[in-house]
Amino acid sequence: MKNRLVLDSEKVYYGVCLAASFFVYIALFISIIGLFYILLGFLITVVLHGLAIGQIQNNAVKVTRKQFPDIYARAEKISRDMGMRAVPDIYITQEGGILNAFATSFFGRKFVVLYADIVEITKEGYVKELDFVIAHELAHIQRNHITKSLIILPARWMPFLGKAYSRACEFTCDRMAAAYIQNTEAGANALTILAVGKSLCKEVDISEYVRDAKAEGGFYAWASHLLSTHPPLPVRIERLYQFHHEVNKASLKNAELAG
Repeated sequence: MKNRLVLDSEKVYYGVCLAASFFVYIALFISIIGLFYILLGFLITVVLHGLAIGQIQNNAVKVTRKQFPDIYARAEKISRDMGMRAVPDIYITQEGGILNAFATSFFGRKFVVLYADIVEITKEGYVKELDFVIAHELAHIQRNHITKSLIILPARWMPFLGKAYSRACEFTCDRMAAAYIQNTEAGANALTILAVGKSLCKEVDISEYVRDAKAEGGFYAWASHLLSTHPPLPVRIERLYQFHHEVNKASLKNAELAG
């Protein structure tokens, strides 16, 4: 099932990024100054990342069996279903009204950070939508996207290439999240909430939202897409529904063959 959920283009782009990064590393390694820059860049990255993690640990609220137990229980189930040995450290932090979440790691320790406003969508009845957000971030960890991104760092600096890989990863994580919570509609709602917020989401015609986004188009919309690490939200919603229909069609075909 996991292999089926992973977007083919993610594998292709990672292979291309890996090859491109390999040649850059070789070129830098054979020169003394290049080796210095590799070590310096790695050191700076580690220190800055460590400080960011420390900031979260110092100020955010950790989700545990005693603190936000419902969220922990749902994250624990999704982690177990994904085959993870342990639940990553989950934190909730206030970020001034931003609806977001992210996954990261530091020397093997895994983290999921949920912004408070995305957690508060449950107050509007969007419980499965929060599950989708959590599952999406756990999928990044399950797929080792954070480690892979560090390995292919030179390729991520290359115009378009690194961004294309990142967008493919997002599509994969959307698929995995919807599959593991078994709710495509919740996935579409969660992505719509990121667009208009938890209060207005109920008023949005999602099909119309996707159609209108297609009609807008144009050069700058296309260029913005190419330069972004995340696909446009309407595109993510459309691809989520497309995959849902493909899976249902395949399941029906298998059932007919078995019959």
